[in-house]
Amino acid sequence: MLTTVLETGHLPPADRAAAWVEITHQALLSTRLRFLGSDQLEARIQAMTLGPVQLSVMSYTPLSSQRTPRLIRQCDPETYQLALTLAGRQSIEQARTYTSLGSGDLLLYDSSRPFTATVGPTPPGAQAMLLQFPRRLLPLPEKAVTPLCGTALPGQAGVGLLLRQFLTGLADTHADLTSADSARLGTTALDLTAALLAHHTDRQTLLPTGSRQRALFEQINAYITTHLHDGLTPSGIATAHHISTRYLHRIFQQHGITVSDFLRQQRLARCRRDLVDPSQCHVPIAAIGMRWGYPRPSDFTRAFRAAIGMTPTEYRAANQDTDQASRRPRRGRGQHD
Repeated sequence: MLTTVLETGHLPPADRAAAWVEITHQALLSTRLRFLGSDQLEARIQAMTLGPVQLSVMSYTPLSSQRTPRLIRQCDPETYQLALTLAGRQSIEQARTYTSLGSGDLLLYDSSRPFTATVGPTPPGAQAMLLQFPRRLLPLPEKAVTPLCGTALPGQAGVGLLLRQFLTGLADTHADLTSADSARLGTTALDLTAALLAHHTDRQTLLPTGSRQRALFEQINAYITTHLHDGLTPSGIATAHHISTRYLHRIFQQHGITVSDFLRQQRLARCRRDLVDPSQCHVPIAAIGMRWGYPRPSDFTRAFRAAIGMTPTEYRAANQDTDQASRRPRRGRGQHD
């Protein structure tokens, strides 16, 4: 569950800076904070626990945050922080590397090394996500990771895009996650982070086999979701990821599902979504089936009925009836048939 830890808008203006300093010290890292250009600090932090991993969602007006050698000596949790900029611009200097970040950029930094991070100085500030985890959990040697600290890691393509979508998806679906789900997803977040860092150091072979396979499974899932309308086949998916079809099947079996079943689930999920979409109520059912990989209407009807228990026509009609009933005005007192 994503929980609001602090929202300064609920506090008197004079108390906001001190509250933000205290909360970030407890929830993130102890830093020396300076607020820039405004007496009206606006900031919010939400956090969710994913096993030993913490994901925070933050927004703040312009500020400067400095982690000094003295603060490191006083308290060092020995963690990595992976920041994802959602809006605005931020900059950071760590290990003599200065980096400016825009929306969609990722950046790794180390709690054991001094840094200075700046947002602004012009309003409105920035929004960001922060994945924080113990250094010991990253399945890569520290000497391979250190050169990446303080450098921008693009999140617009490849593993960076997959990790970015994964993190924002966690924030969007947090209310539906159980504690067991959260722990498993924390492992996935670590695997994807390791895959991203290994990609940028050309050290993929250093990743443990299990970590590589879990990251590859997520990459393949994202590929399937994006290319469902392309007539995907197991051999085509394997070729796109430079693996054998046999290895592809093994990866999915380790996650308790076959490639064919996963494809069918994803296609039918898209069909169900389109069938109940009011903006597509005039699109022929056969066209929806064809859009998501069922060129023959009879195959679409048979697969849909086997999975859902009714035909696509019946499913659309049932959901239209439910939608119309929910929008029907209720009769108040004094109204009669």
